[in-house]
Amino acid sequence: MRHPRTARIPALGGLLALLAGLLTVLGTAGTAHAAPLFKAPFPCGQKWTYSHHSAEVRQALDFIRSDGGATAGTPVLASASGTAYRYSQPSGAGNYVVIDHGGGWQTYYFHLSAYSVAHGEAVSQGRQIGTTGSTGNSSGAHIHYEQLYNGTGQSIVINGASLAPYPGSYGSKSLTSDNGCGGTPTKYWVDTFAAATGYAGPNSTDAQGVLNAGTNYVYCKVWGRQIGSGTSYNHWWLRTDLDTVYAGKNGRNAYVSAYYLSRWGNDEARDNNGTVIRDC
Repeated sequence: MRHPRTARIPALGGLLALLAGLLTVLGTAGTAHAAPLFKAPFPCGQKWTYSHHSAEVRQALDFIRSDGGATAGTPVLASASGTAYRYSQPSGAGNYVVIDHGGGWQTYYFHLSAYSVAHGEAVSQGRQIGTTGSTGNSSGAHIHYEQLYNGTGQSIVINGASLAPYPGSYGSKSLTSDNGCGGTPTKYWVDTFAAATGYAGPNSTDAQGVLNAGTNYVYCKVWGRQIGSGTSYNHWWLRTDLDTVYAGKNGRNAYVSAYYLSRWGNDEARDNNGTVIRDC
């Protein structure tokens, strides 16, 4: 006859194993995925002020430029890498992009004047996804920006630091971007046949200064408004640093038209060696 205590030991061991497994599952289910290291949704070196309106959905922030540059037409950049999706809501968010960063994290960018990515396109941090506008239910150009985890709005965190508590109006708090700075940017050397006016963005008419004629460096290209017409035109805009900066403007990371390149053809953006300039 088997001893009673001997018979109960395997059952007790199985129960403990079951409990351990259950605790493991519960612990895993309750573990949040770490957020990406989000950066500001606007270009390197630019300073923007922000505010939160009590009627806003979730925990959104609205950004406008405070460094003298124009808000409208300025590139909107991906805060972190992911997959971008384009949407339109004329009565609300206007033209907007949602980036899925994986692990339950998403960022929203509302009221765009134009898209710079295809629906479902993979984007890297700092990639231009659109231009700042005022489409939808908006009273003026700004970036409406959100960070969500599993569909729930989160307090905005940039470079690991929370921007909370949010101000209720513009001007009291601001943020300078390091998005797209990338340490030492790649430079492409190009020849320009004439002095080129530099603008705040590829669709902006806000002149920031002048890039002198001659051999200059540029960082990257962005598709924007057409310069030139007929048999001579170009839609590409080259990000660079200007030689002459207008009073109160920002000459760093301004945009000049590839129309002024001394060689190549319509809608071409190549350096002096013939290398296609990378997208911003």
